[in-house]
Amino acid sequence: MASLLALPGVTDVLIHEPGRAWIDRGRGLEPRPVDLADAAAVRALAVTMASAGGRRLDDACPLVDARLPDGTRLHAALPPLSPECTAISLRRVRATALTLDDLAVGGMLSGPSVPLVRELVRRRCSGLITGATGSGKTTLLASLLSEVDPSERILIIEEAGELQPTHPHVVRLVERRANIEGTGAIGMPMLVREALRMRPDRVVLGECRGPEVRDVLTAFNTGHRGGFATLHANSPQDAPARLVALGALAGMDQRTVEAQAAIAFDVVLHVERVRGARRLGSIAVFERGDDGLRAIEAVGWTARGWREGPGWGSLVRAMGGEERADAA
Repeated sequence: MASLLALPGVTDVLIHEPGRAWIDRGRGLEPRPVDLADAAAVRALAVTMASAGGRRLDDACPLVDARLPDGTRLHAALPPLSPECTAISLRRVRATALTLDDLAVGGMLSGPSVPLVRELVRRRCSGLITGATGSGKTTLLASLLSEVDPSERILIIEEAGELQPTHPHVVRLVERRANIEGTGAIGMPMLVREALRMRPDRVVLGECRGPEVRDVLTAFNTGHRGGFATLHANSPQDAPARLVALGALAGMDQRTVEAQAAIAFDVVLHVERVRGARRLGSIAVFERGDDGLRAIEAVGWTARGWREGPGWGSLVRAMGGEERADAA
């Protein structure tokens, strides 16, 4: 597996059958032969990797989510949960973040969008990065954090420790799962609360996926500007409903979530995959009206480049600037 992960540009290696793996290097999934003769060999590989990550994988514990010694993230599922063959998913973690200019060269950002997103960071705008799994949310977030002034202290709270921004002052908190007896877990909500006691300049949540949304909204509404969080959503317009659903897990009603989110997040950066390639597809702002919270496009991607949207004026005001005629 190491040889596949070492290929230039590879972010994911997936196995769910003997003899073949699939790799993702930004152009869609590509098949590659592997020396795994049968289902027993695939299972043995998964068990070995789980052990290397300090986790158990067997019939009594048929699912594992672990981090390998080199930082690679492992997920594996044994039969009968994955009926035909053990399913292995490996996510490579970059040792250093790509710069925004690197993302522009690779096509994830358009050239004119680079100064815009760089200015969002400089102006300490708080952002929500949305997108599907594998769309590039973590990649973009690491690049944005690398633009933060070196004098600032960044507190990153994550499930698996994937974010690797190029910055001299990063403190990382990673959740701890329960042991085999079902005790000892330290979850994201507690880590967010602890982070606020550690004198952060910016608070970053690697993935907003549960009741920790309450603590993140509180943090962003009590002076910790310039933070970021990622959220699984198919579009910026889906983000309000996702936040409301997560807030319900924390006992928050819809009106409270929408009111706090409208203040907490200055921008919504949506990343997407188009024909296998990752790109920043649009930048939106939240607006709250009689019909609830909505995400309004400020700038969006077209075949001809970036276009100004109805939320452009709100975006400029969030950045503390004067509205001008062109978007980027």
